[in-house]
Amino acid sequence: MIKVLLVDDHELVRIGISRLLENADGIEVVAEADSGETAIEQVKKSNPDVILMDVSMPGIGGLEATRRLSQTNPLIPIVIVTVHSEEPFPNSLLKAGAVGYLHKGCSVDEIVLAIRSVHEGKRYLSNQIAQGMAHSLLSESEASPFEKLSSREMQVLIMLVNGNRSGEIAKTLNLSPKTISTYRTRLFDKLKVHNEAEMTRLASRYGVLEGIE
Repeated sequence: MIKVLLVDDHELVRIGISRLLENADGIEVVAEADSGETAIEQVKKSNPDVILMDVSMPGIGGLEATRRLSQTNPLIPIVIVTVHSEEPFPNSLLKAGAVGYLHKGCSVDEIVLAIRSVHEGKRYLSNQIAQGMAHSLLSESEASPFEKLSSREMQVLIMLVNGNRSGEIAKTLNLSPKTISTYRTRLFDKLKVHNEAEMTRLASRYGVLEGIE
Protein backbone atom coordinates (compact mmCIF):
# COMPACT_ATOMS: atom_id res chain seq x y z
CA MET A 1 0.00 0.00 0.00
CA ILE A 2 1.36 3.43 -1.00
CA LYS A 3 0.64 5.90 1.79
CA VAL A 4 -0.06 9.43 0.55
CA LEU A 5 0.07 12.76 2.36
CA LEU A 6 -2.20 15.32 0.68
CA VAL A 7 -1.19 18.98 1.12
CA ASP A 8 -3.53 21.78 -0.01
CA ASP A 9 -4.98 24.76 1.85
CA HIS A 10 -8.41 24.29 0.24
CA GLU A 11 -10.48 21.66 2.03
CA LEU A 12 -12.68 21.01 -1.01
CA VAL A 13 -9.61 20.25 -3.12
CA ARG A 14 -8.31 17.81 -0.51
CA ILE A 15 -11.71 16.12 -0.27
CA GLY A 16 -11.95 15.89 -4.04
CA ILE A 17 -8.52 14.36 -4.59
CA SER A 18 -8.94 12.04 -1.61
CA ARG A 19 -12.24 10.70 -2.96
CA LEU A 20 -10.78 10.30 -6.44
CA LEU A 21 -7.99 8.15 -5.00
CA GLU A 22 -10.34 5.96 -2.94
CA ASN A 23 -10.80 3.50 -5.79
CA ALA A 24 -7.13 3.37 -6.78
CA ASP A 25 -5.67 -0.06 -5.97
CA GLY A 26 -2.76 0.04 -3.58
CA ILE A 27 -3.01 3.76 -2.75
CA GLU A 28 -4.31 5.28 0.48
CA VAL A 29 -4.47 8.91 1.67
CA VAL A 30 -3.24 8.52 5.25
CA ALA A 31 -3.01 12.21 6.20
CA GLU A 32 -3.85 15.73 5.05
CA ALA A 33 -2.32 19.15 5.66
CA ASP A 34 -3.53 22.68 4.90
CA SER A 35 -0.11 24.39 4.94
CA GLY A 36 3.57 23.72 4.46
CA GLU A 37 4.17 23.90 8.19
CA THR A 38 1.44 21.34 8.89
CA ALA A 39 2.81 19.11 6.14
CA ILE A 40 6.20 18.99 7.85
CA GLU A 41 4.52 17.93 11.11
CA GLN A 42 2.32 15.36 9.36
CA VAL A 43 5.33 13.73 7.73
CA LYS A 44 6.69 13.01 11.21
CA LYS A 45 3.36 11.57 12.36
CA SER A 46 2.13 9.62 9.33
CA ASN A 47 5.41 8.62 7.62
CA PRO A 48 3.95 8.76 4.09
CA ASP A 49 5.46 7.10 1.03
CA VAL A 50 4.50 9.96 -1.33
CA ILE A 51 3.53 13.61 -0.80
CA LEU A 52 1.11 15.47 -3.09
CA MET A 53 1.94 19.17 -2.61
CA ASP A 54 0.15 22.37 -3.63
CA VAL A 55 2.23 25.51 -4.22
CA SER A 56 0.13 28.55 -3.26
CA MET A 57 -0.55 28.28 0.46
CA PRO A 58 -0.29 30.64 3.45
CA GLY A 59 2.87 30.62 5.56
CA ILE A 60 5.98 29.08 4.06
CA GLY A 61 4.03 27.81 1.05
CA GLY A 62 4.63 24.72 -1.05
CA LEU A 63 7.97 25.81 -2.47
CA GLU A 64 9.70 26.23 0.88
CA ALA A 65 7.95 23.16 2.31
CA THR A 66 9.24 21.12 -0.63
CA ARG A 67 12.77 22.43 -0.10
CA ARG A 68 12.73 21.61 3.62
CA LEU A 69 11.13 18.18 3.25
CA SER A 70 13.43 17.13 0.42
CA GLN A 71 16.39 17.95 2.67
CA THR A 72 15.10 16.29 5.85
CA ASN A 73 13.23 13.39 4.18
CA PRO A 74 14.97 12.82 0.83
CA LEU A 75 13.50 9.33 0.45
CA ILE A 76 9.90 10.59 0.39
CA PRO A 77 9.11 11.74 -3.16
CA ILE A 78 7.10 14.94 -3.60
CA VAL A 79 4.67 15.44 -6.46
CA ILE A 80 3.54 19.02 -7.08
CA VAL A 81 -0.16 19.38 -7.94
CA THR A 82 -0.87 23.00 -8.81
CA VAL A 83 -2.46 25.51 -11.18
CA HIS A 84 1.03 26.88 -11.96
CA SER A 85 2.03 25.13 -15.17
CA GLU A 86 4.27 27.82 -16.67
CA GLU A 87 7.87 28.68 -15.85
CA PRO A 88 9.44 29.61 -13.53
CA PHE A 89 7.37 27.42 -11.17
CA PRO A 90 8.17 23.93 -12.55
CA ASN A 91 11.90 24.66 -12.65
CA SER A 92 11.88 26.22 -9.17
CA LEU A 93 9.97 23.32 -7.60
CA LEU A 94 12.16 20.70 -9.26
CA LYS A 95 15.25 22.56 -8.05
CA ALA A 96 13.73 22.51 -4.55
CA GLY A 97 13.51 18.72 -4.65
CA ALA A 98 10.17 17.75 -6.20
CA VAL A 99 10.30 14.68 -8.45
CA GLY A 100 6.84 15.00 -9.98
CA TYR A 101 4.76 17.85 -11.36
CA LEU A 102 1.07 17.85 -12.32
CA HIS A 103 -1.49 20.48 -13.22
CA LYS A 104 -4.67 20.46 -11.12
CA GLY A 105 -6.67 19.92 -14.28
CA CYS A 106 -5.14 16.48 -14.85
CA SER A 107 -7.14 13.26 -14.68
CA VAL A 108 -7.27 10.91 -11.70
CA ASP A 109 -5.52 8.28 -13.86
CA GLU A 110 -2.55 10.64 -14.27
CA ILE A 111 -2.41 11.35 -10.53
CA VAL A 112 -2.35 7.60 -9.86
CA LEU A 113 0.33 7.08 -12.52
CA ALA A 114 2.46 9.88 -11.02
CA ILE A 115 2.15 8.45 -7.50
CA ARG A 116 3.16 4.98 -8.63
CA SER A 117 6.00 6.29 -10.81
CA VAL A 118 7.68 8.37 -8.10
CA HIS A 119 7.17 5.58 -5.57
CA GLU A 120 9.20 3.36 -7.91
CA GLY A 121 12.00 5.93 -7.94
CA LYS A 122 11.13 7.58 -11.26
CA ARG A 123 10.38 11.21 -12.09
CA TYR A 124 7.00 12.19 -13.48
CA LEU A 125 6.15 15.33 -15.43
CA SER A 126 2.81 15.70 -17.17
CA ASN A 127 3.06 16.26 -20.93
CA GLN A 128 1.85 19.84 -20.50
CA ILE A 129 4.61 20.62 -18.00
CA ALA A 130 7.35 18.82 -19.95
CA GLN A 131 6.42 20.57 -23.19
CA GLY A 132 6.37 23.95 -21.46
CA MET A 133 9.84 23.40 -19.99
CA ALA A 134 11.20 22.20 -23.34
CA HIS A 135 9.76 25.22 -25.11
CA SER A 136 11.34 27.49 -22.53
CA LEU A 137 14.76 25.90 -23.10
CA LEU A 138 14.45 26.21 -26.88
CA SER A 139 13.29 29.83 -26.72
CA GLU A 140 16.02 31.42 -24.62
CA SER A 141 15.25 34.89 -26.00
CA GLU A 142 11.72 34.57 -24.60
CA ALA A 143 12.72 32.79 -21.41
CA SER A 144 11.40 34.13 -18.14
CA PRO A 145 14.04 36.06 -16.16
CA PHE A 146 12.74 34.24 -13.08
CA GLU A 147 14.10 30.91 -14.32
CA LYS A 148 17.60 31.90 -13.19
CA LEU A 149 16.48 32.18 -9.56
CA SER A 150 17.19 29.50 -6.98
CA SER A 151 14.25 27.94 -5.12
CA ARG A 152 15.04 30.02 -2.01
CA GLU A 153 15.30 33.23 -4.05
CA MET A 154 11.97 32.40 -5.67
CA GLN A 155 10.37 31.87 -2.25
CA VAL A 156 11.65 35.23 -0.97
CA LEU A 157 10.42 36.93 -4.15
CA ILE A 158 6.94 35.43 -3.81
CA MET A 159 6.69 36.67 -0.23
CA LEU A 160 7.99 40.14 -1.13
CA VAL A 161 5.55 40.68 -4.00
CA ASN A 162 2.82 39.30 -1.75
CA GLY A 163 3.37 42.27 0.58
CA ASN A 164 5.33 40.58 3.38
CA ARG A 165 7.90 42.74 5.15
CA SER A 166 11.50 41.58 5.46
CA GLY A 167 11.10 40.91 9.18
CA GLU A 168 8.05 38.71 8.57
CA ILE A 169 9.85 36.79 5.84
CA ALA A 170 12.89 36.28 8.04
CA LYS A 171 10.72 34.87 10.84
CA THR A 172 8.77 32.57 8.52
CA LEU A 173 11.86 31.19 6.79
CA ASN A 174 13.98 31.05 9.96
CA LEU A 175 16.56 33.46 8.55
CA SER A 176 18.01 36.72 9.81
CA PRO A 177 16.64 40.06 8.53
CA LYS A 178 20.14 40.76 7.17
CA THR A 179 19.99 37.58 5.08
CA ILE A 180 16.61 38.58 3.67
CA SER A 181 18.04 41.98 2.80
CA THR A 182 20.85 40.23 0.93
CA TYR A 183 18.35 38.11 -0.98
CA ARG A 184 16.34 41.24 -1.82
CA THR A 185 19.43 42.95 -3.26
CA ARG A 186 20.35 39.82 -5.18
CA LEU A 187 16.85 39.61 -6.66
CA PHE A 188 17.01 43.22 -7.85
CA ASP A 189 20.37 42.49 -9.47
CA LYS A 190 19.32 39.24 -11.19
CA LEU A 191 16.02 40.65 -12.42
CA LYS A 192 17.52 44.04 -13.34
CA VAL A 193 14.96 46.02 -11.36
CA HIS A 194 15.48 48.90 -8.93
CA ASN A 195 12.68 48.42 -6.41
CA GLU A 196 9.88 46.11 -5.31
CA ALA A 197 7.29 47.91 -7.45
CA GLU A 198 9.28 47.13 -10.60
CA MET A 199 9.82 43.57 -9.42
CA THR A 200 6.08 43.14 -8.85
CA ARG A 201 5.26 44.47 -12.32
CA LEU A 202 7.81 42.09 -13.84
CA ALA A 203 6.37 39.20 -11.86
CA SER A 204 2.88 40.07 -13.08
CA ARG A 205 4.10 40.25 -16.69
CA TYR A 206 5.48 36.71 -16.55
CA GLY A 207 2.53 35.23 -14.65
CA VAL A 208 4.38 34.69 -11.38
CA LEU A 209 1.54 36.34 -9.46
CA GLU A 210 -1.20 34.13 -10.86
CA GLY A 211 -2.82 32.12 -8.10
CA ILE A 212 -0.46 33.37 -5.38
CA GLU A 213 -2.31 33.91 -2.12
